[in-house]
Amino acid sequence: MNDAVGHAVPQTDLTEMTACPQCDWLHVIGDVPDGMRARCVRCQTVLLAPRRDAAVTIVALAAAALVLMIVAISFPFLNIAASGLSSSASVLDAAMSFALASGRMAPLSVIVAALIIVLPVARLAGLIYALGPLAVGNKARPYAAFVFRLSMRLRPWAMAEIFIIGVAVALVKVASLATVGFGPAFWAFVGLVILVAAKDMVLCERSMWRALEQAR
Repeated sequence: MNDAVGHAVPQTDLTEMTACPQCDWLHVIGDVPDGMRARCVRCQTVLLAPRRDAAVTIVALAAAALVLMIVAISFPFLNIAASGLSSSASVLDAAMSFALASGRMAPLSVIVAALIIVLPVARLAGLIYALGPLAVGNKARPYAAFVFRLSMRLRPWAMAEIFIIGVAVALVKVASLATVGFGPAFWAFVGLVILVAAKDMVLCERSMWRALEQAR
């Protein structure tokens, strides 16, 4: 992929400037062709990386991830067998078990459900709402900019991938005590993490902001 270096301009209209997220150096970035990247002149951080049909790809990946999330919360996540007894549990069962075990654990169940289910779903749905019309060449929906901004701010708090890592670590300890089998929801979560990672690689926030401005 070719690179285009952003130009640092000492004096210009602030509304036309882009600050580097790493070093805060101000740039004025013109039109960057698809497949190229505008980099900071000071630290070489990528400032803009437009891709052809990026909105189509992002919406498609977000929709597929949303379907996998529905599968992940609807089917058994793990099957555990020990001493002739077996049990299976879904992600919702795991979250609810904290609330049912003790009233003091109810806040923990809410946090777990929010971080691994509610916030990821809200972020995916927000991206589909905000970028869906752009993917088919229509004007942006009302409040699309607000929804897109909210979706981007939810990014650090949507922790489905952290949940999978935590499960993997826990299984190392449980494997010596019981036989553990992976349910459909586990593989759905793995697929979800892969799709979200692919979506984040394609998504250039500044490019999407420009596209939203042009689609008003």
